[in-house]
Amino acid sequence: QVQLVESGGGSVQAGGSLRLSCAASGYTYSSHCMAWFRQAPGKEREGVAAIYTGGYSTYYADSVKGRFTISQDNANNTLYLQMNSLKPEDTAMYYCAAGRWIGSWSCEGSPMPYEYNYWGQGTQVTVSS
Repeated sequence: QVQLVESGGGSVQAGGSLRLSCAASGYTYSSHCMAWFRQAPGKEREGVAAIYTGGYSTYYADSVKGRFTISQDNANNTLYLQMNSLKPEDTAMYYCAAGRWIGSWSCEGSPMPYEYNYWGQGTQVTVSS
């Protein structure tokens, strides 16, 4: 049984930093796309960052480029999202997700929710001005 468990969310002031973690169990994601999504109230789920676990290629949404860094610890099957210079507009529930397909091709372009078949429960990030 695959489980993704996020942690590390919280409340910070603008300009602060948070590091999200996503521990995967039940499966070893060695050649998949893993991603972080976020969803603010009344908005669609947005792909924020993605990483191909077999080769470390990454994707970032323009809104977070230069501020967020996605990384992985394959030995511990854990995904991270380092978030710096946080802004109030970063406030959202953040979810990690595991891609349903194998291969680097599955990690090209903006991540779309339908491409991911396992999701964590989410961790709330709140940034105050």
